Amino acid sequence: MPDPSPDSAARAGPRSRLPGPLLLVTDRLGATRPLTETVAAFLGAGGSWVWFRDRDLPRDERRRLAERVAERVFAEGGTLTIGSDLDLAAELGADGVHLGGGHGDRIGAARNRLGTRALIGLSAHSSTETAEAAARGADYATLSPIFPSASKPGYGPALGPDAIRTAPGLPIVALGGVTADTVGACRAAGAAACAVMGAVMSAPDPGTATRRLLEAWNRAQ
Repeated sequence: MPDPSPDSAARAGPRSRLPGPLLLVTDRLGATRPLTETVAAFLGAGGSWVWFRDRDLPRDERRRLAERVAERVFAEGGTLTIGSDLDLAAELGADGVHLGGGHGDRIGAARNRLGTRALIGLSAHSSTETAEAAARGADYATLSPIFPSASKPGYGPALGPDAIRTAPGLPIVALGGVTADTVGACRAAGAAACAVMGAVMSAPDPGTATRRLLEAWNRAQ
């Protein structure tokens, strides 16, 4: 049977459910422990979805680190998303890929490469961009920055939770400044999940930080 065209592959999404309410975005430079230990703590505390980012590394170094992270994630039955790199995602047998803003035209190619069940995400910074992600067949979009964030200084002022309410068309993963104090507001505004980096990566105890985030999410039901 021939491979689907990019357009038909894009129409295979989106999924109806995301892997969990927390998406851990890796940042080895901001982590208080070795990255694999932080990922293991997150998974051990109830997290299930990891976005391997760390895109500043040379390709071979990034692949070696990604392999170690993937081993941890898969051993715990978690879901692994790779930032931007389709080749690396395919090599690792990752569950999906997260594409940067403005790369919605790569969604079809991602599904062709990774399979129609791959989890494809797209970065967005406005309701217009989330609408584009939905139209192109993404499974979800990260919307950022929802709150002030040191990791997202170049995208203008914080959007606030109301931006989640008005984002059309597909599951929204709130990103930017999400903490145990703000995760509930994201869920109340309609977020399908929250992406966290510093709240777990830079925590003295990543496992405890993860549990607090999940407890706050659950209280917002």
